[in-house]
Amino acid sequence: MQKIRKAVFPVAGLGTRFLPATKASPKEMLPVVDKPLIQYAVEEALDAGIEQMIFITSSSKRSIADHFDRNPVLEQELEQRGKFDLLDMARHTIPEGVSCIYIRQPEPLGLGHAVLCARPAVGDEPFAVILADDLIDGGEQSCLGQMVDLYAKHEASILAIQEVAEEETSKYGIIDPQTLYERVHQLRNIVEKPTPLEAPSCLAVVGRYLLTPNIFDYLEKIPKGAGGELQLTDAIARQLKDHPVLAQEFQGKRYDCGSKLGYLEATVEYALQHQNLREAFKKYLNSLLHEQKI
Repeated sequence: MQKIRKAVFPVAGLGTRFLPATKASPKEMLPVVDKPLIQYAVEEALDAGIEQMIFITSSSKRSIADHFDRNPVLEQELEQRGKFDLLDMARHTIPEGVSCIYIRQPEPLGLGHAVLCARPAVGDEPFAVILADDLIDGGEQSCLGQMVDLYAKHEASILAIQEVAEEETSKYGIIDPQTLYERVHQLRNIVEKPTPLEAPSCLAVVGRYLLTPNIFDYLEKIPKGAGGELQLTDAIARQLKDHPVLAQEFQGKRYDCGSKLGYLEATVEYALQHQNLREAFKKYLNSLLHEQKI
């Protein structure tokens, strides 16, 4: 079995739902407590054993590369002040031995096109795709780590899924599942953003994928879909006719940080888990409740 060594991060989007905050700063750099969304995504990849991070970027996303690069001026300042904990944190946003590649997406032509842009860097290997605005707290094991374990058993493309309310199916790719065993299904079909009446189930694909390299062949052949974009869902729908594609109901909690409400939920709950903040923050929230401000 080929090891999953590479992860693709499509980060070229404009983040219009968070304007004006994202006018000059990428949405992936929005902080949840004290780390940007993209760092949570990279840490999840590291937890799953990923060795190479491939960022599909645009001209407005330079701060992402800066975040994962060394900053000698900052490091010297922290060292002189004796702030060695912060110095270690600044130096190791990416551990030694892990590499970063940055590829420009020339036009915003959709998630499928962003993944296709990664082909020269991925080559003929299975790989992960992580959407940073889906923040997933997997608990003891990350969502991607769970998927890597499943890949070791089946060596097939795997999609992370969760059950959504019937009225929300039009926001997601929805699978038609054939259950293999608990929390694992084989896809019979996948439908992009169906109405509740058209949806084959309420199992929705979220921002984690493990894909076999033949997905690139399907991405090159599919026509442009909704909005004139290449849809990854369309390529997967063709792939599953020739190869098994699995879906895994991951253990953990997902925060849709592409929405303002989901982002606020993540911020509050991660603050309540933060070792240095949780007690003071809990006290603050309780005071708001006591004053009936919330």
